[in-house]
Amino acid sequence: MDNVYSPPTDPLVVLHEDHEVLLVDKPAGLLSVPGKGADLADCLLARVQAAFPTALLVHRLDRDTSGVMVFALTPHAQRHLGLQFEKRQTKKTYVARVWGRMAEKTGTVDLPLIVDWPNRPLQMVDHERGKAAVTDWRVQRASVAETRVRLMPRTGRSHQLRVHMLALGHPILGDPFYATGEARDFPRLMLHSETLQFRHPDGGAGTRVTAKAPF
Repeated sequence: MDNVYSPPTDPLVVLHEDHEVLLVDKPAGLLSVPGKGADLADCLLARVQAAFPTALLVHRLDRDTSGVMVFALTPHAQRHLGLQFEKRQTKKTYVARVWGRMAEKTGTVDLPLIVDWPNRPLQMVDHERGKAAVTDWRVQRASVAETRVRLMPRTGRSHQLRVHMLALGHPILGDPFYATGEARDFPRLMLHSETLQFRHPDGGAGTRVTAKAPF
């Protein structure tokens, strides 16, 4: 994996903005929050705060994943949204392109995950010590070489979708951590956070924001 961090310079794409929340479309290759060291300072949070100074972090996406991210614009909204994520009251839908043809049309992966310490930040399945991780999936279309699948995580573990797809024998295309050989030979990780549903911090109305997958 190329370890030089060279984030994309795409302009900020705002999907929704009001007095409490801001939703943006994160490009692949950009950190959600700063890493350790000045060379990893550029991140979505910094770019958002440059344009919206009151913006506060609520959740994050992996550097290699693109798609919908919500930021709070008030401390109240940050607490409200943070609790929804903590209590698994938000609904997230991802789109992925994975290696090979998935035989079934739908299914659920229920495999507990834990950090693979010698190889961190990689995660692995561990039935003894792992934390519960559940992903529902539904095939959109399939060919011999690859399958386009919609992923609906019920939990929010680190690298959950990536490890669960690998465990099924269908790693996500372009995954620098979990794909090997031809499956890895893609310009980016083919994983996109397409839809986020949550209750609005002001009044609790159901809110759904979508960003079309760029692949």
